[in-house]
Amino acid sequence: MKAVLFRILRLFTGLFLYAIGIVMTINANLGLAPWDVFHQGLSNTIGITMGQASIGVGLLLIIIDSFLGERLGWGTISNMIFIGLFMDVLMLNHLIPIFQHMLPSLLMMLLGMFIIGIASIFYIGAGLGSGPRDGLMVALTKRTGKSVRFIRNAIEICVLAIGYVLGGFIGIGTLITALAIGYMVQFAFKLFKFDVGQVQHRFIDDDIRWLGGLLKKEKRPTVD
Repeated sequence: MKAVLFRILRLFTGLFLYAIGIVMTINANLGLAPWDVFHQGLSNTIGITMGQASIGVGLLLIIIDSFLGERLGWGTISNMIFIGLFMDVLMLNHLIPIFQHMLPSLLMMLLGMFIIGIASIFYIGAGLGSGPRDGLMVALTKRTGKSVRFIRNAIEICVLAIGYVLGGFIGIGTLITALAIGYMVQFAFKLFKFDVGQVQHRFIDDDIRWLGGLLKKEKRPTVD
């Protein structure tokens, strides 16, 4: 039970830190990351918050991931729901400042990306499944045989273009994020000696089978 509670605590710490990192890159006011351009475009078009847009897109991606054969974990579901909720709490209550000048904005954007890297260590390290967007990247890589870099770039170019058409904010920060986020996450992984390849994920279907096994044991008749 302690191990389970620790994994859940680690997961939600990671999701909250991830939301902080995203909001910091948004409030740097230099231009949004590709997915956030898409979320903001949806937010402006439909009249919902960016957090709600993130949740809605995450739900759609989970459905697509499932059809493409990707296994879902409780972390996948939690990622879909809680990052968006935490983003709304932070943004609607103005808990993270908005900068207008280049230097502090740039520093906050870089710090936000580094925090996203630390958040990834927490939530991926919980071993409860990857997020919906990462799941789509993995699924399309398997289906097409293309490289991860090609698939990731293709996805982000598509969501960036759609978000821009819908009115999402593109600026120099968009380019900075696209070029630097991978390096910042990798730097965080190296700094804390986190090896993503060593993580053993537990998926929802694993828990369903485990629960089914328990129920069978309880129904098995005893022999006198």
